Amino acid sequence: LLPPLSPVRPGSYDFSRDMFFQGIGASGFVMGTIAASVPPDAGGLRLRYAAFMQGLRDAIDARIRATLEGDNRAIATALLTGRRDAISTPVNDAMFISGLGHVLSISGYHMAVVAGVVFFAVRALLALIPGMAAGFAIKKWSAAAALVAAAFYLLLSGAEVATQRSFFMTAVVLIAVMVDRRAITFRTLAVAALIVLVVAPEALVHPSFQMSFAATLGLVALVQIGMPNLFASPDHSATARIAMWGGREIAMLFLASLIAGLATTPYAAFHFHRVTPFGVLANLGAMPVVSALVMPAGLLGLIAAPFGLDGPFWWLMGIGIDWMVAVSRWVAALPGAVGRISAFGIAPLIAASLGIIVMGLLRTPLRWAGAVVLLAAILWGLCARQPDILIAGDGQSVAVRGRDGQLHLIRSSKDSFLLKEWLAADADPRDAGSASLAAGVSCDEAGCVTPLADGRLVALALRIDSLADDCSRAALVVTARPAPPDCAAMVVDRQRLARQGALALTRSGDGFAVQAAKTRGTDRPWSPAAAGETDFSASLAPQAAVPRNRDATPSEADLQAED
Repeated sequence: LLPPLSPVRPGSYDFSRDMFFQGIGASGFVMGTIAASVPPDAGGLRLRYAAFMQGLRDAIDARIRATLEGDNRAIATALLTGRRDAISTPVNDAMFISGLGHVLSISGYHMAVVAGVVFFAVRALLALIPGMAAGFAIKKWSAAAALVAAAFYLLLSGAEVATQRSFFMTAVVLIAVMVDRRAITFRTLAVAALIVLVVAPEALVHPSFQMSFAATLGLVALVQIGMPNLFASPDHSATARIAMWGGREIAMLFLASLIAGLATTPYAAFHFHRVTPFGVLANLGAMPVVSALVMPAGLLGLIAAPFGLDGPFWWLMGIGIDWMVAVSRWVAALPGAVGRISAFGIAPLIAASLGIIVMGLLRTPLRWAGAVVLLAAILWGLCARQPDILIAGDGQSVAVRGRDGQLHLIRSSKDSFLLKEWLAADADPRDAGSASLAAGVSCDEAGCVTPLADGRLVALALRIDSLADDCSRAALVVTARPAPPDCAAMVVDRQRLARQGALALTRSGDGFAVQAAKTRGTDRPWSPAAAGETDFSASLAPQAAVPRNRDATPSEADLQAED
């Protein structure tokens, strides 16, 4: 068992925080054969419910497996049950590069499709009965049926936080229909956001919450500002012919994809360090098929499964998935399809959020001030300076920016995940196995050394007998050993890393400005403060520059990371 993974670099995603709110205290692996045990008879209501839902998901997967195979089966299962572990890496990468990765994660789109299909199907069936349609509120009945279907879909898919948020949003819309209120309004969006934050306050910092509500804010603004103009009664005959052939619907689909894509771009760039330049193209090509064929066929398959009549529906679902995968592969193969963005701080993201909110909420021409704020935030993020040295929290890996502007890796362990995250945050297209990562790095049994862009050396000392040489030659020494008191170099040792976590150092004159994953005074349940580190006022101090002093032993403040 291992403790939850801390951020692999300062400012990156905190896995330990996410696991804390999931109630997970450790992760690990098992060696040997896994033995299945008999479930307890008196396991409690919660355990029986979990076993029942898991059995239902397994049964659905088995029914799909009887008709589909490979990625078609894996994607169909992911869309209905939320289990995405069987999707192959090439298809998964193509989906995210093309901008269709949101299809694989059950979110507001899936919940809206399920609720929408059930709503219109029930309403259409009830409308076939003249007495029912004339004497009863079948629209409200249809909304109630859609709400029940959405609740079942929530439970079936595992009720993760992102899916809960989507359900709350859909439920607020359907309840608004049932009580004769406008369904798609900014108030509806605000109520859904408040419900989510009351149930799961930690969702505020999660990328799915930010991207979902940013996209929904853009779509609601489009509905209230763009749709009245687009669907006004046309006086021109050419406009009428375009509307007759579905031109307005195609325009709305294009605008919806464009607005949602633009609204989520700052958050995708911040959390995943990439953008999807051709996301609108991929969504225009694939989403109509997903909405009209894949998801309805999946719902009909679920309904027909108890009667053994689900095979044709899985087959139809597979046809739509084939098309979606083909579109994603085609778009992902286009030149420039992979848009890499270097990591930037939280401040540009907050500014971008403010710009999106101003553009979405204001009705007067003043809303275009939000576009100015958004543009400034984009320029701010693009101008963010990248660190010159990255040090892993365990001290086993160090990345140094050389004269060529690229990171060069010194490591004594093979942590491919760490390296992928570092390269992604640096907008570096190289993969973890690239030979150029070790260019300029000199190693022997005692340790490794590589130069910075200014020629100063950074050393990773593996043995205590190498410290004397490293202290005399290097500007910075990273070691898991205790450094000699007369070491002329700046030292990052195991004790410092245990207290501060991963470090990012940026050249500042003859020293370094330091940013730490665990800033001084930070005390959280998932990241408790070390002894003597409870001064919260220190976290407000400016980032300290580390002086390079070869004539004195480095003090405790030399590499103290301050935010």
